[in-house]
Amino acid sequence: MSIKENYQSLQKNIPNLVTLVAVSKTKPIVDLEQVYEAGCRHFGENKPQEMLLKYQTLPKDINWHMIGHLQSNKAKIIVPFVHLIHSVDSLKLLQVIDNEAKKNNKIQNCLLQIFIAKEETKFGLSESELEEILQIIDNQLLKNIAIIGLMGMASFTNDQTQVKQEFQSLKTLFDKYQQKYALKVLSMGMSGDYELAIQEGSTMVRVGSAIFGTR
Repeated sequence: MSIKENYQSLQKNIPNLVTLVAVSKTKPIVDLEQVYEAGCRHFGENKPQEMLLKYQTLPKDINWHMIGHLQSNKAKIIVPFVHLIHSVDSLKLLQVIDNEAKKNNKIQNCLLQIFIAKEETKFGLSESELEEILQIIDNQLLKNIAIIGLMGMASFTNDQTQVKQEFQSLKTLFDKYQQKYALKVLSMGMSGDYELAIQEGSTMVRVGSAIFGTR
């Protein structure tokens, strides 16, 4: 199947209430154009400079998602145009994003990345750090930030039971804070586990190789 057909097939099998983000990192513009023509308006990148180049080249009705680990000094590159930052994993980073959003006269939508995997290489907040940040936002100490949900990355493993448990732990956390802090988005699930993630309550999946092919 072509890239376009891959996207259309995936979109058909995903519930209407789940947003499909096409993870286009390292992929050439021509590949993104095919997915755009198939109706995709949500693209995920993990390098600020690459995202900026694609933003400048492609149609302006695309919603750009920063899904990779974001260094504080790179926030200024993407804040002027990014739709949603998935990977906020520290208060320091959030403060930098808030400052850049203020300069751009915008409210920046963010997700807080929670550490759910059994791998030390993954980034993310603990529950106590999550609670601290949510209270700071609730007290309006960061006026140009909107925390609209949580994000998590499961362990890279074939053990589906473990992955399911990790997704369940994130969904439990999401449910605990959802009402009080008006959380709407639960971003979990990638090419290898998005179906399981949806079963466990994901509202946004980040799919790359199942659309664009392996890197």
